[in-house]
Amino acid sequence: MKRVVLIAGLAALAACNKGPEIDVKNASIGEVAEKARAAAADSQLVEPGRWETKMTMLATEMPNLPPQYAARIKESMAKAQGSTVATCVAAADLKKPMSGFLAANTKNCRFDHYTMSGGKLDAKMTCTVPRGGSMSVATTGTYSPDSYEATSVMTMSGGPMGEQTTKTRIESHRVGECTGDEIKTKEIGQ
Repeated sequence: MKRVVLIAGLAALAACNKGPEIDVKNASIGEVAEKARAAAADSQLVEPGRWETKMTMLATEMPNLPPQYAARIKESMAKAQGSTVATCVAAADLKKPMSGFLAANTKNCRFDHYTMSGGKLDAKMTCTVPRGGSMSVATTGTYSPDSYEATSVMTMSGGPMGEQTTKTRIESHRVGECTGDEIKTKEIGQ
């Protein structure tokens, strides 16, 4: 589940600028990444530096999960609430936005639509999951070169855990220059 939230956050971060526009339908993760690369070639999408990101779990519904397991999952999510992660985004990282964008883990995913324009992001990704299930992630938000916010609703159906819906909010902003104590950005999969 954290991986899906990361996908939404990275997609929003890679799209951070009011100038470039991306509007695709029925596109692979790679196709969206290519559009982001093309947009990055035309302008600076993200301001390099220290970024602080906060993820908040807004709602979780797991009606088919035994109550004791659902309670444990909700408890672990509650412990993570309100934490902020600092990341250093280097200028060199911005030359390859969405490079290696979870490609190995998203072979079974496609964007139904991915639209970024005028400081707004609207996307929906659908994936097939093992054992006959499916997952969709709908994300809406706003962005600029030094901040973004997005709300995502992930819905899972079928599969071993049955129906699940999780709603999260990500807020991120640039707070200055990198200080060395941040998580370093790197190619995903390294």
